[in-house]
Amino acid sequence: MRHALMFASTLALAVQSGLSHAAPNTLVFCSEGSPAGFDTAQYTGGTDNDAAEPLYNRLAEFEKGGTAAIPSLAKSWDISEDGLTYTFHLREGVKFHSSKAFVPSRAFNADDVLFTFNRMRDPQHPFRLAYATEFPYFVGMGLHQNIANIEKTDPLTVVFTLNEVDAAFIQNLAMNFASILSAEYAEQLLDRGKPSDINHQPIGTGPFAFQRYQKDSQIRYVAHKGYWNPSDVKLDQLIFSINTDASVRMQKLRKNECQVTLNPRPADLPALKQDAKLKVVEQAGYNLGYVAYNVERAPFDQLQVRQALDMAVDKQAILDTVFQSAGQRAVNAMPPTQWGYDDSIKDAPYDPVKAKAMLEAAGVKPGTEITLWAMPVQRPYNPNAKLMAEMLQADWAKVGIKTRIVSYEWGEYLKRVKNGEHDVALMGWTGDNGDPDNWLGTLYSCASVGANNASRWCDQPYDALVTKAKQLTDRDARSDLYKQAQQRLKSQVPMTPIAHSTVSQPLSVKVADFHVSPFGRNAFSGVSIVD
Repeated sequence: MRHALMFASTLALAVQSGLSHAAPNTLVFCSEGSPAGFDTAQYTGGTDNDAAEPLYNRLAEFEKGGTAAIPSLAKSWDISEDGLTYTFHLREGVKFHSSKAFVPSRAFNADDVLFTFNRMRDPQHPFRLAYATEFPYFVGMGLHQNIANIEKTDPLTVVFTLNEVDAAFIQNLAMNFASILSAEYAEQLLDRGKPSDINHQPIGTGPFAFQRYQKDSQIRYVAHKGYWNPSDVKLDQLIFSINTDASVRMQKLRKNECQVTLNPRPADLPALKQDAKLKVVEQAGYNLGYVAYNVERAPFDQLQVRQALDMAVDKQAILDTVFQSAGQRAVNAMPPTQWGYDDSIKDAPYDPVKAKAMLEAAGVKPGTEITLWAMPVQRPYNPNAKLMAEMLQADWAKVGIKTRIVSYEWGEYLKRVKNGEHDVALMGWTGDNGDPDNWLGTLYSCASVGANNASRWCDQPYDALVTKAKQLTDRDARSDLYKQAQQRLKSQVPMTPIAHSTVSQPLSVKVADFHVSPFGRNAFSGVSIVD
């Protein structure tokens, strides 16, 4: 891309000397962690998705600030009467990014869609054999089994055939994991013997092109001047300044060293709201912070043990101390803002005396040691995981459990949890697509064990309910099944829901057209800096 090449030397100098040499029309986002990579199909974390978001488009995308799926790289689609065939009509003339290592010879077409999805579908796909990767969202939602066939009928038409009706299919394709990659770039990487560069030197069609990434420091992007929707490119440069400490992020925001940040500590909100140079946008959180018990490990394989640990958690104390005024007690496996939520479900009462007796009856001896994994990052659904872990440690000590708190770097944490190395882990989720399946299927189904199911809980009665619900198109009928599933999950206690938080997004008053995503994503298409 000519624009990217023109700025290359300037950017290299700016990276070496910090952010002070950024171009005038630049927005700096104070991010809270380093992404594991930019091949977004491999990852489920918000940090990874945020870092990849500027680079890519999908067939469908979510409207800004909303949950409705709207056309993107597919300008339209048709769905057969039986709900099994989706025909996507692709946008013409969409350009991929250029880089020093890759200059596209053609525009986006059906081959790129086929490569993107067949790589995830087919374990024997040449690119997947050369670059072994896992696709937790794609597999966790059962798409690897449900997509029977993908074919192009002409260069700008792709037909997906499903084995079973999937009411959330379009919503799913609007999620980050379904970002469209360049088949031509992938082929060149294979020829060079460098397939992993697809994760570290990304090429997409999005509003910004990748420039440079320094782990634990910054990510730099430059405007994609050939973008198919020019009104979404209002910045020359976008910079992610990586700061794990929330107080540092807030200091940088107040000094205008960044113009947007995320995840303020509840205690910081009053001062941020009083700063005339800032604004704080707030909305009800579409999220859940929870405790996941690894049911494949003793003694958590016993229902009575899980019930006892759940009953021993003083949720109100956690809400008061960790979330302060920015949290709502969670009693269910998804937030009350999600349609299909069962508001008849109630928590077991907080009762450490009964919990201790239940543990003894289950054969758990006083002084039994377990590990509790605490997230190393701050999230709206858990603004202080270390403090929450310490409070759980104290709660469980009252019932005779000795809890050792451990943690890892965020990418390593998620990897180890997916491998089932934990006893109990603090986890959380912000919804991705507005559908109950994104909670009840993605987090707790049998198919998501080894992906997003941190409890590794596979319950056939539950699975039958969520599977059937996904195959219906009538919302009322789906809601009935999902409510039954929530009742089943609550009775089996694979997890203890803790809180839903209010999302507070601080930003400079100079930032225009930034939309707070219900999915917790930070997207900068259409965003500008004004005087």
